[in-house]
Amino acid sequence: MTTASAILVLVALQRVGELWYASRNTRALRARGGIEYGERHYPLIVLVHTSWLIAIAISVRHDPSIRAFPLLLFALLQVLRVWVLVALGPYWTTRVITIPGAPLVHRGPYRFLSHPNYVVVIGEIALLPLVFGQVANAVVFSVLNGALLAWRIHVEDAALGTRRGL
Repeated sequence: MTTASAILVLVALQRVGELWYASRNTRALRARGGIEYGERHYPLIVLVHTSWLIAIAISVRHDPSIRAFPLLLFALLQVLRVWVLVALGPYWTTRVITIPGAPLVHRGPYRFLSHPNYVVVIGEIALLPLVFGQVANAVVFSVLNGALLAWRIHVEDAALGTRRGL
């Protein structure tokens, strides 16, 4: 297995693990009265993120050179991702689900940012293709992801508005 293949397999396995964790949390949140918002955008997010990883894999040459700096930044983002997951705990999901009246999370990176997970996602989408020198994939998927995140953040802010007292 090449280094590129190993990196892509690790990222794919991470995503599968996150989907399992998110699915478990989603079921638990719904059982507690959680309400999902923005269901229409979710399949598009899945499509873009899946296409992103496939496009990178297809575009990787047989023996690509690995760019160390974007890989290091990508790895640092994984530390921030874990911090987000730990801070949200059972509230972390890939969907926008809120429990009316539940307190908002203000620990971890949420002390500093409203949407730290999206900072991670923006960085990942841009950086992973750059690890393999794929500037076009970085740009195309960053634009697509940016459009979807703008929609999602609007949905999420509206869903959380009543819990924020807005």
